Amino acid sequence: MRARTELILEGRVDALREVALHDGTRAAVGDTVITRRNDRRLYASRSWVRNGDRWNVIGVHRNGSVEVRRQGRRWGSTVLLPASYVAQHLELGYAVTSHRAQGITTDTAHVVVAPSMPRENLYVAMTRGREANTAYVAVDRPDVAHVGPRPGDAADVTARSILCGILQHVGAELSAHETIAAEQDAWGSVAQLAAEYETLAAAAQHDRWVSVVRASGLWPAQVDAVVESDAFGPLTAELRRAEAQFIDVASLLPRVVAARGFEDAQDAAVLRARVAAAVSRYTDAGRSRRAPRLVAGLIPRAIGPMDAAMHQALAERADLIESRARAVLDQAFLAGEPWTRALGTAPRGLVAAAWHQSGCTVAAYRDRYGLVGTKPMGAVPESTAQKLDAARARVALEAAQRLAGDSTYVALRLAVAAGLSR
Repeated sequence: MRARTELILEGRVDALREVALHDGTRAAVGDTVITRRNDRRLYASRSWVRNGDRWNVIGVHRNGSVEVRRQGRRWGSTVLLPASYVAQHLELGYAVTSHRAQGITTDTAHVVVAPSMPRENLYVAMTRGREANTAYVAVDRPDVAHVGPRPGDAADVTARSILCGILQHVGAELSAHETIAAEQDAWGSVAQLAAEYETLAAAAQHDRWVSVVRASGLWPAQVDAVVESDAFGPLTAELRRAEAQFIDVASLLPRVVAARGFEDAQDAAVLRARVAAAVSRYTDAGRSRRAPRLVAGLIPRAIGPMDAAMHQALAERADLIESRARAVLDQAFLAGEPWTRALGTAPRGLVAAAWHQSGCTVAAYRDRYGLVGTKPMGAVPESTAQKLDAARARVALEAAQRLAGDSTYVALRLAVAAGLSR
């Protein structure tokens, strides 16, 4: 343990006489230790030894017993821990779990943050230090080659995304009714439904995308490398995004393959990047005046030939996503959530439906990424996928604001006209 090593080098821990602990570590005079079992037979001043108590070692005896003083005390509060207790129930106290950190105060706290941590534990851990509290967010993942990908893994996970996820993760126990409601809400969220939609789309269009890649001009071996790559899924998602923009993917892919040569085109990730760049150039240039084919203004629709059952399943998910977006928006208005003020006042007349649809897109974006703050768009996104959705949601937000403003302008014009006619 690095902390203990530094204390030994500084001369604050005497490593010349140590005692072995049950977890393979060793303790010496100057070490901080924690008792891990209640024992009413062992008294330190007027209090007996409890599980979780922290102590400073002030003596190590040849028979394996250890004399300790309760941490924070300069005099008294000492107890001699028998060798049997030391060997089984004593641990070094330089690092503890957030559960055991409750009630502990230190000069500085250094917290290792994992994605599975609930927000209550993060709060406890990040409030232990008097002078400073520092979080170290673990963004590394197991080697996929050894353990395989897991459903919850995200390729572009960041420290911010992990912390945002933790703040959404409530560890407190819910009542049975609250648990049922929370589960229903999670499984009916845009995040869940969108994931289902994209999984179905990938399966429904897989053979078609393979045919498109085969017709792109790549050699058979290169085609196999692309199709078998882990990046084939993201490539097909990009092709679906292109098709949603009314781009002919059958002609687009051969162009991007031939544009910079074939040598690195066998890499599916390279192809995906080329397709994404081509789609961005197309949309930025405003070549299509037609609205993109998106579910709830965010998710590219899966179109083209596919199995009838898959087509029906996708249509059902699309309807559920849009229904959820409307419900989220309506509930936000009923609850008076501050972010809805950014949409402007609901207009009347012909533009009302378009304004509401734009608001639904913003609501879908918030529900998909679990945004709960007062800002309609939340924090700046870091992942590529969220950046794309954020751009679409921002366009929708600006459209809603414009429609609300236009409605106000029209109302003022009508009022002025009515006044002049009197």
